[in-house]
Amino acid sequence: MAPLSPRLRLFGCAAFALPFALPAQTKLVLPETPLLPAHFATWQASSSAATSELPLLGDAVTASIVREDGLTRTATQTYARAGRSVAAQAMQFGDATGAVAAFTFMRQRGMTESAAEPGARNHTNIATAVGHTLLREGASVVVLDGPGALSAADLHALADTLPKTGGPKGLPPLLPTYLPVTDLVPGSVRYTVGPLAYKADGGTLPADLLGFDKAAETATADYAGRSGTGRLTLLLLPTPQIAGDRGRALEGWLNSSEGKAASLGTVKLRRVGPLLALATGGFAPEQAAALIDGIHLRTELTWNKAVPPEFHVEVRKTASLLTSIMVFSGVGALAALLLGAFLGFGRAWVRVLLGKPAALEPEFLRLDLRGTPEK
Repeated sequence: MAPLSPRLRLFGCAAFALPFALPAQTKLVLPETPLLPAHFATWQASSSAATSELPLLGDAVTASIVREDGLTRTATQTYARAGRSVAAQAMQFGDATGAVAAFTFMRQRGMTESAAEPGARNHTNIATAVGHTLLREGASVVVLDGPGALSAADLHALADTLPKTGGPKGLPPLLPTYLPVTDLVPGSVRYTVGPLAYKADGGTLPADLLGFDKAAETATADYAGRSGTGRLTLLLLPTPQIAGDRGRALEGWLNSSEGKAASLGTVKLRRVGPLLALATGGFAPEQAAALIDGIHLRTELTWNKAVPPEFHVEVRKTASLLTSIMVFSGVGALAALLLGAFLGFGRAWVRVLLGKPAALEPEFLRLDLRGTPEK
């Protein structure tokens, strides 16, 4: 093999050294918004907030479930006012769906929850009990413990300081709004996105049949039935095809000896597109049928509408369009004139070169339409 020329060797060295000679790019990383503020309303933090990537709850089951819901970070803080103090623990999730699931799981029976319009999708949820308060705002959940009671104004002031989540991730889930409010047992609504929370909430169906591995969501609630308490389970799947497959699996389980042995009472199953509705327990047959037949899917469409452009931008666009039309028309007219001159004068010039008159042929200048036969 012939040795490389000095020029090629120089080029190879330069190409090899080029990536190392380029200046390093600077990446701007903004610090995360603190989960808990230094103060809100008239409450002041007693020290800097302690942050952690792991849940600080003592219950191992709760810690596993909040991880399943998409926990990203936590923080703790103690606030004081007029000799009273409360301990706060904040948890941030990947989206509002996970926060709602964690909120409904940690909400204890007997808690008083802030009133809301039936079927409304709330960005803030508050549940209170003696010495214990649970707050959800966007994708954050805050647990407050201590004798220092917080008023509704204090809780809303704290909610305003929590990190905001924009876009679809900040929207609460739509599935719990499908639950009817008639005969609903207060505090019984549960929303889950994973099998651990579903089992811990006392789910009556096998978790492996619900399709949590396919991004299933469940909402359960208890209702006052004619023969006792009944339970309504809503299962939302990504597509109607997956919902049909899960519906057939549930029907097979309900008709099996295992399903019958579970003593589910009255059972009524219905599928509406990607939604499965199952009524079990102390419902009368007609009551269960009326309950799930009244559930209808609602489609919510959102989009980002473009901001109307400024006036001078529209004027510039119009002037550019008119200029383009004038240029195109002028070029077309000039091309037509040149083509006509070429075809007209060119034909006459060719005839002159052949020794013929430029245009004296009768058949070319006149059409004989009299119809007399040619002799």
